[in-house]
Amino acid sequence: MFKTNIQPGLINVSNSFLILRIKGQVNLPHWVVTTFKLFNMEKKYRATIIPKKDNYIGMLNKIKNYACWTDAGMSLVEELINKRAYKIGNIKFTDSDAVKSGFNNINHLARSISDGKTTLSKIKMLKPWFALSPPKHGFKKSTKKMYSENGILGYNKDLGILIKNMM
Repeated sequence: MFKTNIQPGLINVSNSFLILRIKGQVNLPHWVVTTFKLFNMEKKYRATIIPKKDNYIGMLNKIKNYACWTDAGMSLVEELINKRAYKIGNIKFTDSDAVKSGFNNINHLARSISDGKTTLSKIKMLKPWFALSPPKHGFKKSTKKMYSENGILGYNKDLGILIKNMM
């Protein structure tokens, strides 16, 4: 289905990825900065959700030493929207805002984002990223190593636990 070096057995869990930027802004190559700008992740500890498409997978493999990602399950997306979604002007995104955006409620919005039917940037009232804080009690694994080397970078199937500690 997809040409990627991401663990192939885990690709079909959902139709979108949750991406978290780990590295800061200093001493990054220009192509990494450009890729993060395309993902609307210009600062450290920003997260976003993108659909699974070949071009996005290529971009993820390009920034695998600076960010981590996992499959965006519906419950994790709903929790992120409830706790960390903001409108322009730093106003909390509510259920009534989801109705104004054309969805029944936040649960329906989370389901459509998780299924890859819509993206955060297509919802005009919603900021296209989630600003997260550093994780409570710190990182348990190295932020300089890939997930396969007992770190957190690249495709990380345990990222949901880390994201919950950052909300």
